[in-house]
Amino acid sequence: MRYQFITAALAATAALQFAGPAAATDLEVTHWWTSGGEAAAVAEFAKAFDATGNHWVDGAIAGSGDTARPIMISRITGGDPMGATQFNHGRQAEELVKAGLMRDLTDLATKEHWKDVIRPASLLNECTVDGKVYCIPVNIHSWQWLWLSNKAFADAGVPVPKNWDEFVAAAPALEKAGKIPLAVGQQAWQTSGAFQVLMVAIGGPDIFKKVYGDKDAAVAGGPEVAKVFKAADDARKMQAKSKVQDWNQATNLVITGQAGGQIMGDWAQGEFQVAGQTAGKDYTCLPGLGVNAVIQTGGDSFYFPLLKDADKSKAQEVLASTMLSPATQVAFNLKKGSLPVRGDVDLNAANDCMKKGLDILAKGNTIPDTNQLMTEDSLTQVNDLFAEFFATPTMTPEDAQKRFADIVSKAD
Repeated sequence: MRYQFITAALAATAALQFAGPAAATDLEVTHWWTSGGEAAAVAEFAKAFDATGNHWVDGAIAGSGDTARPIMISRITGGDPMGATQFNHGRQAEELVKAGLMRDLTDLATKEHWKDVIRPASLLNECTVDGKVYCIPVNIHSWQWLWLSNKAFADAGVPVPKNWDEFVAAAPALEKAGKIPLAVGQQAWQTSGAFQVLMVAIGGPDIFKKVYGDKDAAVAGGPEVAKVFKAADDARKMQAKSKVQDWNQATNLVITGQAGGQIMGDWAQGEFQVAGQTAGKDYTCLPGLGVNAVIQTGGDSFYFPLLKDADKSKAQEVLASTMLSPATQVAFNLKKGSLPVRGDVDLNAANDCMKKGLDILAKGNTIPDTNQLMTEDSLTQVNDLFAEFFATPTMTPEDAQKRFADIVSKAD
């Protein structure tokens, strides 16, 4: 009840703050949130913005960010900008900002003290170019999770694993029970993301930073990363019968007990929630694969292209402010499965897995997201490699590692 009261009161305050005599303004917002959990979360943004007297025009683009981003960029560079658009934290919108196509939000950020409330500070730093703020972070999403179906392990007659090694050891029992040990969607970003998680868990955070941050090709081709490729080979074998395409389809295999687990970001929580499942009862989450408990400071930000229409430009400010308001941060992130970017919100309603993430964040055990460390071009090459590796059993881990080290040596 306390949470509901606080949320309702803050939402009313936000509506009063932005309500005015001006006519309602339609503002198109583009994003790639189309799964069940994602749709429930984005509806919270739309509801909060509509409460200000404006109108959210939903511009959802089906598919992953890899599908949506080229469309978004083409519209902006082609002179047909939307009111606001999603990108991941990091360097994805870097060229658009430098081309002068994105709106400077520095005055709003100063007025509303974003620097004082956004945590960790690196999130706002990722939105800052040459001292000016060009985006607003709305959540913290971390790849560093293994989601496990308690039903699948019960059916297989083995305990729910507590770490990656136990998970690998349980694979034969899962297969004997007719289960897919590891669910993986057949898209490049999913297989590449799984590898990143394995690197942090098996190689450690420092190895991850040296490879993706420092672009250290010697480390990428060295013995510590060789262990990671061995683990990736285990993952490849465990997902051999996982024939689904989209990430949420793979999550559904875990939800329905058809698969033992999935390496996926915390956005998977939204799917478990929509399915009516309870963390700790129906499913188990292992941050850092139960080996290295860290939170990756990835996630989503919204940028606001420059517009000629004065009313829409004003509405952009209202939307930015609304997205960061305490009430909206709570409502959105509870549905999305992500962590809020504000350090001053009440999250008593958080589930077991979100509380684990908040605890790790509070301890400062964080690492950057790859989007914050490498350009889109470099990451595309990495993604393509792991799509091929997971789909080609004849490619040896040694050969894949050599190609990976070569990509790292040329990355920027």
